[in-house]
Amino acid sequence: MSLRITPLTDPAHGAHSRRLAWLASDTDSNPAGTAFLRVFDGGQAHLAELTLHVHPVERRKGVGSRLLETAVAAARDNARRCVNAQAEAGSPGTHFLPAHGFRKVLTLKYARLPLADVDTTALAAIIERPHPCYRLASWPGTVPDDLAQTFAASRRAMDDMPMDDTDYGIVVWDVDRVRAAAKAVEDRGDQLHTVVAIDTTDDSIAGFTELVVPGNGKGDAQHYGTGVLPEHRGHGLGRWMKAESIRQAHGRHPDLSGLLTDIADSNTHMRHISDSLGYVPTHTTLQYQLDL
Repeated sequence: MSLRITPLTDPAHGAHSRRLAWLASDTDSNPAGTAFLRVFDGGQAHLAELTLHVHPVERRKGVGSRLLETAVAAARDNARRCVNAQAEAGSPGTHFLPAHGFRKVLTLKYARLPLADVDTTALAAIIERPHPCYRLASWPGTVPDDLAQTFAASRRAMDDMPMDDTDYGIVVWDVDRVRAAAKAVEDRGDQLHTVVAIDTTDDSIAGFTELVVPGNGKGDAQHYGTGVLPEHRGHGLGRWMKAESIRQAHGRHPDLSGLLTDIADSNTHMRHISDSLGYVPTHTTLQYQLDL
């Protein structure tokens, strides 16, 4: 099959990453596949994330291989040391990626909480249970100025999340970065909701959980990060915050259908929290890595 690989201009640039894009087409200019490569800065300047799609009728004709070759060359040109890609378990990608030198480094379990099935009485019992020396707080959108510094500092709670063999790096957060992340959600028309646990002895944030709701308040919302600082673990803060996040979503967005989450298979603690709150497994995704 004769292919043309065309670089595209992609507007999906973030404050700390940018995305490269390519279109594969045949001699009649019919689209056959796409590849997107996101490259990061800061503590992830070694990493690129690949998303590759080939139209089902064009598979096994070399389209994916050509797109992959182009994306990997760009990763090398951008001084990356590894490229990550995901494929749903049982999909063609689980054969394609290993055949091109990728190795499996992480298993992600996806789950969904149907909001119609939420037991509000049980949820209230979790939220109202005393947590001595801690209180819950929350906000929509960007973090309030008086909590910005401690919220940025609390992001290190994610530094030791289980990532198995993934060369993920450490994301370095400051106030500008947390504000930029919130603005990115707002700019695409979605709603960011954050719940935190605050240490009442010094008013510092001990942990957080984030939920992104579609702009129209319908469909499924997506959990983003949930983390508790190491020095505050063992007090049930993760489950407490997540229960409050569910309560708020249930009460404030009556047209919302459910909440989605994805957790590393090896993160047994967080998976137990989700299971206990009623999340139902939906599918499994495998993450692969190509070392350059």
